[in-house]
Amino acid sequence: MKKVLALVLSACMCAAVFAGCGSEKAPAADSSETSAAEGGLDKNIKATLTFATWDNEAMDVFEELDLEGRFQELYPNVNIEIEEFKDDIEYFNQMKIRAAANELPDIMYLQTRFYPVFKDYMMDLSDTKAAANNILAAECAVDGRIIGIPEKISTDYVFYWSDVFEEAGVAVPHTWEEFVTASETLQKHYEAADPDFMAIAMGAKDGWPMYPLMEYAAASFSGESNYWDIMATEDEPFAEGTEINKAFTKVYDLLNRGVLGRDPLGLGYDQALSMFLNKKAAMMIDNSMGMAKIAASGVDLSTLKTFYTPYTDENGQFNHIVQGDFFMGVTNTSENPELAKAFLEFYFEDFYGDYIMELASDSTMTNAPKEKNQYMAYADAEQPEMNLVNYMGGGDDFTAIVNKCKFDHNKVGAQMLMEGFDLEQCFDELNKSWSEARKSLGME
Repeated sequence: MKKVLALVLSACMCAAVFAGCGSEKAPAADSSETSAAEGGLDKNIKATLTFATWDNEAMDVFEELDLEGRFQELYPNVNIEIEEFKDDIEYFNQMKIRAAANELPDIMYLQTRFYPVFKDYMMDLSDTKAAANNILAAECAVDGRIIGIPEKISTDYVFYWSDVFEEAGVAVPHTWEEFVTASETLQKHYEAADPDFMAIAMGAKDGWPMYPLMEYAAASFSGESNYWDIMATEDEPFAEGTEINKAFTKVYDLLNRGVLGRDPLGLGYDQALSMFLNKKAAMMIDNSMGMAKIAASGVDLSTLKTFYTPYTDENGQFNHIVQGDFFMGVTNTSENPELAKAFLEFYFEDFYGDYIMELASDSTMTNAPKEKNQYMAYADAEQPEMNLVNYMGGGDDFTAIVNKCKFDHNKVGAQMLMEGFDLEQCFDELNKSWSEARKSLGME
């Protein structure tokens, strides 16, 4: 269920902000003194800005750093009401319903995969300082419009226990084949004494934790950042020889070796994380939000290290996906759009530098550089040369086809773990439904 957190923190303007402050009475402010630099807004405007997110980690930091109070130094009569959702799935579904009812919040987060659904509800932020200072915003523009400013660089890491690797005689893998071998070696080494051991803690019961393998594999192995859009132009994208066929076949081979333990669909994400933290698993693939959970666990992290999932192509090139994450945007249904834009400018100019230092994520802003988290820095040291693939998700055509044929890459990953699963039959069924969807949508 939706959790609304209204940050009701009293704040008033200090007398020092007025010209001539001191022992003398401040003169009455004229219209130029009572308007903000951005958009000529009245500093005394009374309003509430609604702001929706599913980033639970960020909520704590917003309170610690007094997000609302700091904005009220500029606009003392503006309250920030933050709506917190359990996860991105609940968030996405609720925002779709609210978009249809014209009841979106003033400020909302997007992912690039959300763009096809919400792009028509978002303001163009191309003229903002925040967009100019962001290293990814322009690359992720839609139809020439910047509709979201990414606040994090998201990338996945393989978190691992170096002492667990050493005991099994396993080195950090640098090719996909080495990764498969290392996983299988770890599984066989430890499961004899511990039947519940997992080389890779996945939490497949929840479905979504499969995304590092199922969503990114085709783009990673091929090096094509817009692979989903390429698929949208094909009638049988899962046919033998296609990039997703080859990628899913490699992932299936890995999963079919039992490296997720004896009951891969029996554990959700939280349980899998607990197993990893107790060294009942050697590895876990996760991102900076996972790092935050690991850091907050209180366990000894002296042997925790990272490497990047070694997606190597046929020529041996190491491909690694990066993407902007948590794109902050302003809705065009807002009752106070210019105030919302002023908040966005404040957020990335005055607040962001302190905020990003509290997170494990990398900075997206040139005006707020940040050194990499110490545990994640191990991955860069292990792989100093790699081809970065700026993952873009799928566009309008891809989204339309997926909605029509109900293709779900994570669901396919979970099916791979079921007894009796037939990969070739799955490919045939996916090709058929994909082709029929394109035909019904007039994409022949």
